[in-house]
Amino acid sequence: MAWLLVPPPGANSHSAPLRLQEKKTHAAPGKPEAQPAPQAEQDEVVTLRADLVIVNVTVTDAAGQYAHGLKAKDFTLLEDDAPQTINSVSDEESPFAAAILIDMSGSMEYKFGQVRAAAAAFIDHIRDNDQVAVYGFNNKVRQVQDFTNVRDIADAIWDAKAEDRTRLYDCMDEGIAALAARPEKRRAVLLISDGWDNTSLKATADSVMKRALAAGIVVYTIDLIDDNTLMGSGQETLMLRKGRADMKEFAGQTGGRYVHTPQGNDLEEAFTNIVEELRNQYTLTFYPANKKRDGRWRRLTVTARGKTLSVRARRGYYAPKS
Repeated sequence: MAWLLVPPPGANSHSAPLRLQEKKTHAAPGKPEAQPAPQAEQDEVVTLRADLVIVNVTVTDAAGQYAHGLKAKDFTLLEDDAPQTINSVSDEESPFAAAILIDMSGSMEYKFGQVRAAAAAFIDHIRDNDQVAVYGFNNKVRQVQDFTNVRDIADAIWDAKAEDRTRLYDCMDEGIAALAARPEKRRAVLLISDGWDNTSLKATADSVMKRALAAGIVVYTIDLIDDNTLMGSGQETLMLRKGRADMKEFAGQTGGRYVHTPQGNDLEEAFTNIVEELRNQYTLTFYPANKKRDGRWRRLTVTARGKTLSVRARRGYYAPKS
């Protein structure tokens, strides 16, 4: 009797529990078939866990330039303050998958043209093996363009109108779910909005954050909120402040970047910089020393050797749960 080590149905490469499966063999001529194992042995399940954690890291020097040539020995990785053994470090220009989420609510009317142009500029800078999808959200969430490496933004983006309310969290949830199913190790959300969520039916800021961190997806947020609208004290002002706080938190927790450009003047530059950053990241992998599959939050701290180097990475993840 032989055994094969195989992944269970639906397992992915980021957290793939493996199991032993019997390989059927035939007895040689003249020899009897091997007798099956006793029932108690057959009922025993043997499972091997392989919970690889992927952490994408941006490293810059004192001048803000990307630092290259670092090896595993140059990084320190802590999980809940406990040192971890880095399994691999990659700094090549790996392909990435990105989901651009565009606010199409009524308040975006005067900024919509700039947003569409910036999205087109982003897509124009991708490489042949990069994949980009585009989503739009107002009262509804719709995928305007599926993942593709075609450097031509869908006509639906140019034909869309800014109207209705803002279903931001539901759109993030859908985009993150699509990215989580992608094979690329570098995956990112680019969120562009000038307000706050007021229509989502199933997702919340907390659920979206947890899903992004669990999948290792970096969130970049482009804040188009006019600063003058934050000067008052009414309900709308409070919600706009919450919208800005959410965008900062999404970027900070996942290792992304928050960009504030109220008039949209820096949109194209911001998008170009994000493409460049995705191409210059390090991808670290490790197997946690803590083997518990309890679904709990694990805090991550990544540093790089050298006093002048700055490191940006996701601040943690949720352990898988058995």
